[in-house]
Amino acid sequence: MALRLYNTMSSRIEEFRSLRDGEVRMYACGPTVYDYGHIGNFRTFVAVDLLYRFLRQSGYKVRYVMNITDVDDKIIRNAARDGVGVQEYTAKYEKAFLEDCAMIGIEQPVLVRATEHIPEMADFVAKLVEKGIAYRTDDGSYYFRIAKFPEYGKLSKKDFSGMLDGARVDVDEYDKDSARDFALWKAPKPGETSWDTKIGRGRPGWHLECSVMSMQELGESFDLHAGGEDLIFPHHENEIAQSESLTGKPFAYFWFHARFLLVEGEKMSKSLGNFFTLRDLVLKGHKPSSIRYLLTSVPYRNQLNFTFDGLKQAAVSVERLRNFRLRLSTGSFPEGANEEMQSLADETVDRMRNSLDDDLNTAQAQAAIFEMVRQANAAFDAGEVKKDDVPPLLAALTKFDESFAVLEDDDGPKMKRVIEWAPTEGRDQDISGGLRDAVQSGQLSDADIESKIAGMKAARAARDFQASDKIRAELTAAGILIEITKDGIRWRRK
Repeated sequence: MALRLYNTMSSRIEEFRSLRDGEVRMYACGPTVYDYGHIGNFRTFVAVDLLYRFLRQSGYKVRYVMNITDVDDKIIRNAARDGVGVQEYTAKYEKAFLEDCAMIGIEQPVLVRATEHIPEMADFVAKLVEKGIAYRTDDGSYYFRIAKFPEYGKLSKKDFSGMLDGARVDVDEYDKDSARDFALWKAPKPGETSWDTKIGRGRPGWHLECSVMSMQELGESFDLHAGGEDLIFPHHENEIAQSESLTGKPFAYFWFHARFLLVEGEKMSKSLGNFFTLRDLVLKGHKPSSIRYLLTSVPYRNQLNFTFDGLKQAAVSVERLRNFRLRLSTGSFPEGANEEMQSLADETVDRMRNSLDDDLNTAQAQAAIFEMVRQANAAFDAGEVKKDDVPPLLAALTKFDESFAVLEDDDGPKMKRVIEWAPTEGRDQDISGGLRDAVQSGQLSDADIESKIAGMKAARAARDFQASDKIRAELTAAGILIEITKDGIRWRRK
């Protein structure tokens, strides 16, 4: 079965075929580095990372490019508010984004920054002016004349017939269902960051940035463009219009968009108190692996309801997989092979592969690996797992983790780095007391650990799993590995 993906351009699931045999060129809209990334952002980034990993697992050589938007309206406004330059302002948040990506298991793509491609952007605008598709206004700004692109709206499926009024919009983002000439290049306002170029002094518009950087890195036409569903209009619609007007070629052949998430059943909003950055969740004691697992638990085109109960269940699921792998790696098995276990491992790999081939159905892939764990654990308990069964079962886990990236038991060091960061940002009050103690007190003694384990056991006996998970997070942050087995709770130092 070949990979089939939903293509936003065609509004249907299609077999994915790359333009060049064995090679995929893909571009994803990355962050605008004006603040810390929230979990809605990271749902998209994790979905694209999983797609990238699965394409690579499928045998493709993948060139994956992501932009860093380090100049736009919000950045200029916020930098001026804080009294610092744009580059100084964005450096902090770009660093945080890359740290957060590493924390949640996102492999770093080829990164391109808007401010490093200003001359190419000015050249792009000049060529559109030569073709009569862009025009200069009296203040020195340049706009794209959308009436010159009859296919405008083909990605978002918006009907703009009769609405091409020629009015201009100069903000980078807008929500109205209006088709207006958009800013390619903005003349500088007093005090704004700007550059001297062949088309005059100014700075690029947001939409222009992505067209230029993607084409510089991947060519005039490439295989796949990804982003969140909020970017379909106007951002991706405008990218298509300006790029295809210049080249006369299809800009990207597949358009991959991840859907928004809800938090506890509601749209994420600061006013509702349900707006969380990745760091907020870690400071509350939630493991990066649990967050990643939950973000992948619902297929990318379905709405995910992100809940704290779901995070707890994700932590249990990840731990179950890790314990199963530990049991395989450290157990003692009789010689020989069990044909049923061999078949189970092979069938699980096939089920996971078929699930991800089916428009990245992550829920079915997770179900497949847990069915294998359930059956294999039952066989363990019955003494039916043999020595030769271990490699194929471990190989199935490895295949799963090549895409999902949650089995590496490194949550403790990752959480510790975030906790150490927090006080410098005025966030000390957000750190759970136990997590702070684990960092500040240094290495825990064996007696301290045993005392905390006793607390875990008591909490579990009372079915207070929230308290048990809190203690476990404290121990993990202190570098203690915990294994919950049918025989009790085991621990060891990293």
